[in-house]
Amino acid sequence: MLSKVLSFGLNGLEGFQVQIETDIIGGLPHFDIVGLGDKSVIEARERVKSAIRNSGFEFPVKHYTINLAPADLKKEGPLFDLGIAVGILAATEQIVEKSFEDYIFLGELSLDGTIKKVRGVLPILISARTLGFKKIIIPKDNSEEAKFISGIDIYPFSSLKELVIFLNKENSFPINPIKTKSFEEIEKINSNKLDFENVKGQKVAKRALEIAAAGGHNVLMIGPPGSGKSMLAKCFSGILPDLTFEEALEVTKIHSVAGELDLRQGIITERPIRTPHHTASTISLTGGGTHCKPGEISLAHNGVLYLDEFPEYSRQLIETLRQPLEDGYITVARANQTVTYPASFTLIASMNPCPCGYYGSKERECKCTPAQIHKYLSKISGPILDRIDIHIEVDNVSYKELNNNQKEECSSEIKQRVDKARKMQLERFKSSKNYCNAKMTVPQTKKFCKLSPDCEKLMELAFSNLKLSARAHDRILKVARTIADLDGLEDILPSHIAEAISYRSLDRKYLEV
Repeated sequence: MLSKVLSFGLNGLEGFQVQIETDIIGGLPHFDIVGLGDKSVIEARERVKSAIRNSGFEFPVKHYTINLAPADLKKEGPLFDLGIAVGILAATEQIVEKSFEDYIFLGELSLDGTIKKVRGVLPILISARTLGFKKIIIPKDNSEEAKFISGIDIYPFSSLKELVIFLNKENSFPINPIKTKSFEEIEKINSNKLDFENVKGQKVAKRALEIAAAGGHNVLMIGPPGSGKSMLAKCFSGILPDLTFEEALEVTKIHSVAGELDLRQGIITERPIRTPHHTASTISLTGGGTHCKPGEISLAHNGVLYLDEFPEYSRQLIETLRQPLEDGYITVARANQTVTYPASFTLIASMNPCPCGYYGSKERECKCTPAQIHKYLSKISGPILDRIDIHIEVDNVSYKELNNNQKEECSSEIKQRVDKARKMQLERFKSSKNYCNAKMTVPQTKKFCKLSPDCEKLMELAFSNLKLSARAHDRILKVARTIADLDGLEDILPSHIAEAISYRSLDRKYLEV
């Protein structure tokens, strides 16, 4: 007998419809799964067989052929287990087929018939809703992330037996669709424990990080060991603007596919902060592997990627940041699959000016030769520096600054100004997909960064004296736009341009060794 069941597969962050066709005939016992499935899909035959028997249903000794259509799209993961089991039970007339013709089935089966959680449920639900599907069966453990998707009926189940009872007696079995939840209902707790009030001095660095948080700008901090670069970077998360619901969905989709989503919360409420070690591989940063999983730069989407000791990373790894820093996405290409993941993050990088760390320091003498300094800094190429909006020097704090009793400004006060500036940007870009000034396109930069004659003269002078590129020119305009937003002004003033230019000259000091 033949049966047909609907399920969904994943290609990157996009779900696609999969029809599970089950054909059972007499003859020698055999169980075949076709349709370009990976090893975990092929192994479903053992999980499904045991789950059906241990749930109290019959698994006749016959010849089984399971086809996952379309056959030319690769299927990965155990999320097809539940659909395969339902197809077999329908083909053996243990489930009435018309009872599930409108449903999509997602879930992994354990040997005792328990339905286990799967990765990527959120992007599948969004894709299914876009394609017009209205009823979806998911594992109970994935319920929390499904609560934020409205417009479709989502039914959570914990066992195969429970599901079969529901399908055969749909009108009398007391299982209701998941009740949707509003993003505003979630209590958003900032887990960051470091506050800017604990950082003594470093007013220039704090101001630069405030601008970076307000506009989503990339930052490079250069300074000797112990000057506070790492602490400043750790405090940065405390002044970041809150995620909007659209941003939170984008982040959650990526973490769901990567299998890193906290199922108790169901949705990401804080901007992600990713801090890969300098020994990380290129694939771990960009994504890839057997299943083309998202890497660290995609997991940092709408958040922060912090790279400490920047020159210690391999040259190849640093250069892979070029495309995502410019375009906001990364394309992972492998022999049998090409996937594009979003990667729009704020880069915070910190580094010493030389191997010993004291080149240019006011306190200690550098012991490095010019050749050693050049070799150390040569890993940071011009194109990468061009894509970093703000360069700041972080020098050691004096004893007097370190031990004064003057109260420093706390993160919550800085965040209020950041939130106000970001609110202006959300209003400015409400008709586009931009969330901040750093992601402005060229037409948007021309429209929202108009300069007065005085500002034009200042920009022309800086462009020629600092030998800036066209990209650096645009990034100065974007930083100036953010500084004006922090001042609550619609027009960019010469003082805003001057401050933005001051954050671009540092690389000349160190790279012209």
